[in-house]
This record gives sequence, C-alpha cells and structure tokens, in this order.
Amino acid sequence: MPILQIEILKGRTVEQKREMVKKVTEAVSETLNCPKDAVSIIIREMETENFAKAGKLRSDNN
Repeated sequence: MPILQIEILKGRTVEQKREMVKKVTEAVSETLNCPKDAVSIIIREMETENFAKAGKLRSDNN
C-alpha cells in the first residue's frame, strides 16, 4: 500500500489539489502495478515564510 506525502506551498485551490491527487494516484497505480484504492496521499501545506530557496524565504519574493 503506497503512502505518499506531498508538500506544497499554501495557495492552491481545492480543484488543483483534486486534479493533482487524481493524476498522481493514476501514475503510482500504473507504475507500481497496484489498485488505485491502495494509494494514499497526504498533502502538507506550508506557509511561504516556512520555505526558503537559495538563501531567501519564499515570502520575501512577493
């Protein structure tokens, strides 16, 4: 039973997340040859102030 954790920045719509989990589930199911109902996904959303890249907080890029 695959369990995936996906971390994204806050700000995506429910529809975007819905589409993402649909496509990720399909890819994992096909790749690992398992039923779709065996795939679980945990979405973790973080504030932009809690993510940095190249020495800068994402929230400073706004």
